[in-house]
Amino acid sequence: MLIKLDISEMSERSAGLATGGQAPHGMALQPVFPSFSPWRLSEDGDEDIGGQGGTGTGVITKTKPKTQKPSMYKVLLLNDDYTPMEFVVHILERFFNKGPEEAAQIMLHVHQHGVGICGVYTYEVAETKVTQVVDFSRQHQHPLQCTMERD
Repeated sequence: MLIKLDISEMSERSAGLATGGQAPHGMALQPVFPSFSPWRLSEDGDEDIGGQGGTGTGVITKTKPKTQKPSMYKVLLLNDDYTPMEFVVHILERFFNKGPEEAAQIMLHVHQHGVGICGVYTYEVAETKVTQVVDFSRQHQHPLQCTMERD
């Protein structure tokens, strides 16, 4: 975003305050950065921004800070000897929006390897899904474990 600033419209009083002039009631003002004064008078007496020339206008740019992508977390299901395979498939379909075939593949991977990835999400979403799975499993008297780890 660019803002054009016409210095000639600036009042003498505000120009004096910006450069360390006199404040009301006789108090002297000091610039915040004494070695840097953005307002200067050019040799011909016109106000100048930072010594860039005597046009009486300047450009102010506003930069946006670069945002970071959020950290992602893997939601993992852990195998146990008591939770039925059909229940694990139901969990994957209900909480992770997996189709029947994909849910069955993930369930078999968990069964054969002891752990499987259900999905990768931001921290808050992953935490919510882990809580939902663990609570739902407990309500149905199954010891199914669900955890999350940074991707």
